[in-house]
Amino acid sequence: MAKIKAGVATSHVPAIGAAIDNGLTQNDYWKPLFDGYEYAKEWIKIQKPDVVLLVYNDHATAFDSNLVPTFAIATGEEFKPADEGWGPRPVPNVQGHPEFASHIAQSVIQDDFDLTVVNTLDVDHGLTVPLSLMFGQPENWPCKVIPIAVNVVLYPTPSGQRCYNLGKALRKAVESFDENLNVQIWGTGGMSHQLQGPRAGLINKEFDNAFLDDIVNDPENLALKPHLDYINLAGSEGIELIMWLIMRGALNDNVDVKQRFYHVPASNTAVGHLVLENK
Repeated sequence: MAKIKAGVATSHVPAIGAAIDNGLTQNDYWKPLFDGYEYAKEWIKIQKPDVVLLVYNDHATAFDSNLVPTFAIATGEEFKPADEGWGPRPVPNVQGHPEFASHIAQSVIQDDFDLTVVNTLDVDHGLTVPLSLMFGQPENWPCKVIPIAVNVVLYPTPSGQRCYNLGKALRKAVESFDENLNVQIWGTGGMSHQLQGPRAGLINKEFDNAFLDDIVNDPENLALKPHLDYINLAGSEGIELIMWLIMRGALNDNVDVKQRFYHVPASNTAVGHLVLENK
């Protein structure tokens, strides 16, 4: 039986990818951030997941205002890094798991979550930056990845509660797959940030740290937080944090916190990172 053993949460700031790709990780600006991921890079070498369910949002590279699925799952064999305007990142193609992804789609859709099923998908920094933070710069990514895209770009976005419930449905789907697989689920995006308008550059450390507390210890109440609270307190792009609730919903009620990291600034955002193991 496949089993979700751990969850990872991390921001996916595009400038982090640029720092990695351009060899800037050890300069004075970036070193404190990358030091915060050293634990996770060693941890995942021991964990050796077979498959990662990677929850992220597309940034108008695969989807645009013509077609924006609330939730989408990619069932293809392979996914190329997207060209986001300055060429694709120099990272390996992502290897999918079509049979497992199709099983998850079948189970979750029958659980009343209307996933859009995608076969051909180029994946942008929302997906590739977390892989780089966790695995460094390998010739090939060491596990298969099933991309799960969430709309947090064009309103209306899904509620935190719906995301949390999707996590539970994903867990049920994983555990009904008849193959022994070590599975992890990653939630990406956030933390507080706003990229435009009079509040551009907004960072709310108090909100971010309360969120880090609650997603570990009180996720059911956190799932009830209205989306306007994210916008008002964490900025327009802070709504990305609802994707962490999908990760948390797929884990046990009680988890061990193996790593917690918070850093400001990275580009014009706050960066958060958690490594959680099921108790």
